[in-house]
Amino acid sequence: MLKKAGIKKKDKVKVITGKDKGKTGTVLNVDMKKERVLVEGINMVKKHLKSDQSSGIAGGIEDREASIAISNLMVVCPECGKPTRIGKKILKDDRKVRVCKLCNGIIDK
Repeated sequence: MLKKAGIKKKDKVKVITGKDKGKTGTVLNVDMKKERVLVEGINMVKKHLKSDQSSGIAGGIEDREASIAISNLMVVCPECGKPTRIGKKILKDDRKVRVCKLCNGIIDK
């Protein structure tokens, strides 16, 4: 079952469990069907590449990010700088924004 998460692309997130616990990074991609997120510099894996002579690609080993479960992340509030849960709020100009549960600061720009 798909659950609604408050994480969007370009959000700053903190890893709360797993091998990268405590690290922060920027969200590159969100896949809600698989409930996984690609975060810059988090969950690095080694990818073995095969060389291709026709296109000139050299083989070797490359480090790249692997996706991480969305439940292992928390959004970092830009105002208070702490990892927080997300609330929703409708402003006076009828915009629906995400709000920090700790300091009531607006997360959306």
